[in-house]
Amino acid sequence: MNITHFCRLRLDDIRVKTAVKAMACALVIGALMSMTRFDAQSQAVADSVVRLHILANSDSEYDQQLKLKVRDEVLRVCGDIYPNGCTKEQAEEILSKNMPRIIDAAQKCVNAAGVQQRVEGGLVNTYFSNREYDDFTLPAGNYDAVRLTIGSGEGHNWWCVMFPPVCIAASECDISDVLTEGQSEMVKSDDICCKFKIYEWYEKLTERQQVSR
Repeated sequence: MNITHFCRLRLDDIRVKTAVKAMACALVIGALMSMTRFDAQSQAVADSVVRLHILANSDSEYDQQLKLKVRDEVLRVCGDIYPNGCTKEQAEEILSKNMPRIIDAAQKCVNAAGVQQRVEGGLVNTYFSNREYDDFTLPAGNYDAVRLTIGSGEGHNWWCVMFPPVCIAASECDISDVLTEGQSEMVKSDDICCKFKIYEWYEKLTERQQVSR
């Protein structure tokens, strides 16, 4: 092999490696741009709803059943608190004004069970991981939420959507009522769970995830 042929092979090798690196960079940039758009859309979904977050005193069977009784009572009390055409901002104001009533209903439910556990609650902004419901999935992210803590709050929790009131049995509301067409299609897509898992990983990678029980 003469020097000219060697140099030509070496140059071809460099060109191939450069092309591979360029393709890899293009794929990474494309993925990041796609994730940025997905991030914005996911955040818009989070900004449109209010979650309900109930933490049980412990993981004992009794405390977990009590948590569900509190859930049922809270949903009953909040069954008709929103006016027609209510916006998220109005819903938060209504929930804030009704928070003493909500906490009182939860506390009475606990007391009726003969349990000496204090219920604390309030409106918070906290991190939720991906959550799959019957006909939609909400992406991981920071959400405004009504949080109720029963006793020490060290047990498994229960999540739902407080606004729109899709978890209230008598309600005819749908998550699409507060989302754009594109956002609604996103949360109801059959393959969205996989994308949301990637998005959740992306949030962890970018250290945007806040610790929440």
